[in-house]
Amino acid sequence: MEKNPTYRQLYERGELQNRIERGYEILRECRLCPRECRVNREKGKKGFCKAGIKLTVSSFHAHFGEEPPISGYRGSGTIFFTYCNLRCMFCQNYPISHLGNGNQISSLVFSQMMLNLQEKGCHNINLVTPTVFVPQILAGLLLAIQKGLNIPLVYNCSGYEKVETLELLEGIIDIYLPDIKYGGREEGKKYSSAPDYFQVTKKAIREMYRQVGDLRLDQKGIAKKGLLVRHLVLPNKLAGTTRVFNFLAKEISIATYISTMNQYFPAYRAEEFEELKRRITDKEYREALSTARELGLEKGWQQD
Repeated sequence: MEKNPTYRQLYERGELQNRIERGYEILRECRLCPRECRVNREKGKKGFCKAGIKLTVSSFHAHFGEEPPISGYRGSGTIFFTYCNLRCMFCQNYPISHLGNGNQISSLVFSQMMLNLQEKGCHNINLVTPTVFVPQILAGLLLAIQKGLNIPLVYNCSGYEKVETLELLEGIIDIYLPDIKYGGREEGKKYSSAPDYFQVTKKAIREMYRQVGDLRLDQKGIAKKGLLVRHLVLPNKLAGTTRVFNFLAKEISIATYISTMNQYFPAYRAEEFEELKRRITDKEYREALSTARELGLEKGWQQD
């Protein structure tokens, strides 16, 4: 395993600058995500996600509540971006993701945030909901590398990603941390305005895995590189857990690390849907874990 993240190698040979330029080309007719709104964000136009040209961040801090290999014993250097390319009816962070509550910052300020988190001893830089700001993030990364950034980058996303954008990140992102929210078309349409969610996300997960492979940990159990998938169990089997786990076991890797989450609660507009009005039961959660075991997906985390 490399002593330093491979993004430093891309920087040294000028490839990172090329990726930045390609990213900004995409922004001029924005197709960063599967929505492909094709608006010119450099000229202030806004598409489905409502994000503008400037990075917008709601908070940044050392976070100890992620999965153990991500948070470790010194915390994950988490940077929360605003806006999202989904419209989840049960979003727990809707003031940030839907309303865009946060502060606009420059690439220089963003680079300083990353360096500050590294100085605090964080194991990684955890980019939360980064999809709609990929070019700006890369521009800030270049500045941070020049000042000595050398810890892994985590791409913490909804899973609703475009392969073309992920290709810009090859050799830059060390750890992919995507959700797989649904295994069905109707659920994606009804609850996230994305009927193609599962089909799109499967392509994205394949690309992420191609780039980084199975999750690798150091001797202290800290993630250094690889794929870690999150799956939030929903009431009434709405997440399509069996289909999701079958995909991971049979089309990605039996060694895929999965974080099976039980913390669903009726947030935002969930009360408008009878089937989403309650938390999940212990039985529903145990059934999800049993499905993973039956498929041989033994690596990962369950919640108490």
